[in-house]
Amino acid sequence: MTLLDVQGLAKRFGAVRAVDGVSFEVARTEMLAIIGPNGAGKSTCFNMIGGQIEPDTGIVLFDGLDITRAAPQKLFRAGIGRTFQIATVFQSMTVREVLQTALLSRDGKTFSFGVSARRYRSEEAGELGISVGLDDLLDTECHSLSYGDLKRVELALALANRPRLLLMDEPTAGMAPDGRQQMMRLVRSLADRSGISVLFTEHDMDVVFNHADRILVLNKGQVLAIGSPDEIRANPAVQSVYLGEDG
Repeated sequence: MTLLDVQGLAKRFGAVRAVDGVSFEVARTEMLAIIGPNGAGKSTCFNMIGGQIEPDTGIVLFDGLDITRAAPQKLFRAGIGRTFQIATVFQSMTVREVLQTALLSRDGKTFSFGVSARRYRSEEAGELGISVGLDDLLDTECHSLSYGDLKRVELALALANRPRLLLMDEPTAGMAPDGRQQMMRLVRSLADRSGISVLFTEHDMDVVFNHADRILVLNKGQVLAIGSPDEIRANPAVQSVYLGEDG
């Protein structure tokens, strides 16, 4: 059953058609990767879905709800989590405190007088950290964490609202090869366990082909191909435009 339905999404920047009539669906519990050469339009497409850029035309439906042009805050409340290319967290706070702050935001108590992040839902924040493998780092300040662990904190932040759809922009950027595979195995495990759908962009083809259920290939702002990893790997148009003749 479809969770995310993107219909005819388009965006111009001056004379440049960054995205030109892109349509696709993400099924419930599916992991769909968006790939393409530089300038293919994948970041623009992704940011229109995530509420960072307004589309010129097109419709985005989330579980039947029209979220076209919805602000990121509305998407968060609707059940869409998001990570970004660069892990950005409160460096002076501990992992637990950062996650407690996220839970405050989820519960609409960010600006409530008399509510301290350090005392708010400490156990739930700990469980959230444990779910992404931060068991031994909950009381560590974020400035002391490795980059890979910061990415795990960012993933936990995106999961704080119990999303049904997780948007991940270059989730393994800046990580070592082993760390990339570990991160995506974690995402797959969380998605399977919690029934979350995942839409992600990625440059590392090993990550894409090892972990995506289906792959959407963009080229010059348009859909070049969409299919299973095996179908995309064997697609002659994809080979010539993006992957190279040897796949």
